[in-house]
Amino acid sequence: MLEIEAPPQLVLTIDVLAVIVFAVSGALVASRKSLDVVGFMWLAVLTGVGGGTVRDLLLDVPVFWMVAPHHIIACLVTAVVVHFTAHLVESRYRLLLWFDALGLALVTVAGTAKGLDNGTGALVAVAMGVVTGTVGGIVRDLIGNEPSVILRREIYVTASGLGACTYVVLAELALPALVSGAAGVLVTFAVRGLAITCNWSMPAYRRRPGRTLKEIEDLRK
Repeated sequence: MLEIEAPPQLVLTIDVLAVIVFAVSGALVASRKSLDVVGFMWLAVLTGVGGGTVRDLLLDVPVFWMVAPHHIIACLVTAVVVHFTAHLVESRYRLLLWFDALGLALVTVAGTAKGLDNGTGALVAVAMGVVTGTVGGIVRDLIGNEPSVILRREIYVTASGLGACTYVVLAELALPALVSGAAGVLVTFAVRGLAITCNWSMPAYRRRPGRTLKEIEDLRK
């Protein structure tokens, strides 16, 4: 089984940046729903730490924001700032999509790196990256009554998975952690960004008529 360690400092740095960026996306949803400042804080915190919380529970390690509460503080400060500045943005939904894309890229690498740092194999580390990258957005959309990112046909989880795989492969090749992390972020953000810009989507399932009774009988002959 492939086991790689990621420098804890890299994980912490990306984690903090990711929490702030995702908190912005949560606060922007609150602005679209015309919530009060408490609503901004609530959505910012849920979005900022939601994916990382599930990741840490799955890894059976202390939940990161309970060990280092500055993540929660960062979410709260971000929420207040967005509360007083969101009206300056012409298209908050468009900005939401791009902040979500950047947050997805950062938390994907952070989750993958933390998986590796805790001795998981490559496949589990990739799964931790995808979980960290997508759960926060899912919770944000459910609470904010927005179309869920996981149910839209846009490329989302795929972008996270590709970024996580990029990080793991480059780490296995013994590239510097900063290079591996930057490449993972770039791949995730680029794929998600192109999906937003070019309306890329994965092929969807198409309903087909079921077999008739005669066709079933013919198959049995």
